[in-house]
Amino acid sequence: MAWNVFKFCTALRALGSIMIVFVLAVIGLTYYAVVIAHYGPSLFLGSFETFFAIVVLIVFHSLLVMVMWCYSSVVVTDPGGVPPNWRPFTDEEKGDADPLVGSGYGSAQLDPKQSAMVAMSQEIRFCHKCKQFKPPRAHHCSVCRRCILKMDHHCVWVVNCVGALNYKYFLLFLFYTFLETTLVSLLLLRVFMEFFNEGEIDETPGSLAATFITFVLNIAFTLSILGFLIMHITLVGANTSTIEAYEKKTSPKWRYDLGWKKNFEQVFGLDKKYWFIPAYSEDDLRRLPALHGFEYPTRPDLEPLQQH
Repeated sequence: MAWNVFKFCTALRALGSIMIVFVLAVIGLTYYAVVIAHYGPSLFLGSFETFFAIVVLIVFHSLLVMVMWCYSSVVVTDPGGVPPNWRPFTDEEKGDADPLVGSGYGSAQLDPKQSAMVAMSQEIRFCHKCKQFKPPRAHHCSVCRRCILKMDHHCVWVVNCVGALNYKYFLLFLFYTFLETTLVSLLLLRVFMEFFNEGEIDETPGSLAATFITFVLNIAFTLSILGFLIMHITLVGANTSTIEAYEKKTSPKWRYDLGWKKNFEQVFGLDKKYWFIPAYSEDDLRRLPALHGFEYPTRPDLEPLQQH
């Protein structure tokens, strides 16, 4: 029997907000090691050391602000849920066929109107757990216990689902966290190497311990986030989510893949001024229905034949 990794997502409920506290603790420890223990005091050394410390602190704090802004945006933003009693279009010209639709609805208790809609087309998707219809690309989250629009995954680090309305914020959080952890790893590399040199180190035991732990944590986060970031860049380029990539392994053609440029715009929008901040312009929200999570343009050459 195939192992379904998603069935174990319910175990994430036990972690709750503990992960947020852990993230904030890592940020606090990193701030102490970089700013208070090392580059803050360097401001008073004069000459090149002072200039270098100023540059380091400006870059460090700028990235830290972006990390915290993006992280808080992912945590507090609703990923997008299916409204109660939501109904799909029944007009065949507006129907959105979904290749992930299951064929059986026998176990669901459908009212006569729902049964007629399901019988009319295979394009209609129904959640047996929520007992209601769901839009294309929506999936049920066993942790949140509801259907999430264009669900990517439930992220334990943000204690929230990553879906249509906060996926961009999540990607930016990965991006800025990767830059910040890389910077911290490079800044503390010299101090870390001194642990393996003979001779005394002019630091307190507490400062040494904080520096050592900070370096190990940040280098570990840098390497892991790099792989995760590459994976999600690939997903954005193909206009797919983590769940969709898992479920469509046997389907090489994807009807939502419109080319890398349009795929990118469906996540980040058209307004370049907003590409690197966790927000969208009002114009983008008005002209790009995909940002709301209910409608997605598809490739005409991969449209399934309508049933009559």
